[in-house]
Amino acid sequence: MQKGEFLYEGKAKRIYATDEPGILWMEFKDDATAGNGAKRGTIGDKGRINAEITRRVYEHLEASGVRTHLVRTESPTVLLVKKLEMFHLEVVVRNIAAGSLVKRIGLEEGREMAQPIVELYLKDDALGDPILNDEHVIALGLASPEELAGLKAAARRVNELLRPYFEERGILLVDFKLEFGKENGAIVLGDEVTPDTCRFWDAKTREKLDKDRFRQDLGGVEEAYQEVLRRVDAPHA
Repeated sequence: MQKGEFLYEGKAKRIYATDEPGILWMEFKDDATAGNGAKRGTIGDKGRINAEITRRVYEHLEASGVRTHLVRTESPTVLLVKKLEMFHLEVVVRNIAAGSLVKRIGLEEGREMAQPIVELYLKDDALGDPILNDEHVIALGLASPEELAGLKAAARRVNELLRPYFEERGILLVDFKLEFGKENGAIVLGDEVTPDTCRFWDAKTREKLDKDRFRQDLGGVEEAYQEVLRRVDAPHA
């Protein structure tokens, strides 16, 4: 597979065309940002770690019937993925109170939700990725009512599969962001599942094992990412 025209660069990845129609070259970077780009830095080996975690998680989801854009690994920092018609939405699932949920509605950090909360955000850096309700999504033409229901159902299904997957590895899946697209009208999971897009806590100590260590200047950022990969890599029955 040959890397083709440069298409897009985001905070954590670069996207290129390839010599095969419908297949994209997704290259993970070591760059790190927080606060919609207000804080910038690098996390050593993050690109390789995030590519490998995403591959393993998506293979697990695919084996359980969830469609993803993953095709295969091309290099340690590159995944080949299917080109999707992306929804301009971020779908966030929250199992334990943390981050903006704590700030917005005053819940104590660490409080477990009675049931997972699904939130929708407009994917727009210039506006600060504002939270949306269903009516906003429909009014903005971001998804049809049927698609919106499908997105929420898909996010809940991913959560049902990933919570026990990570718990078996001693990790609490606190919350996470998903992005979806369409392929021939079907909803398909895109983007990544990594310590950049998820809050991971050690199940015993509740030590943070994700990008909050970078956001909050907690130190040990590289070690936290490496630890998540080590646990994902470890054999499980």
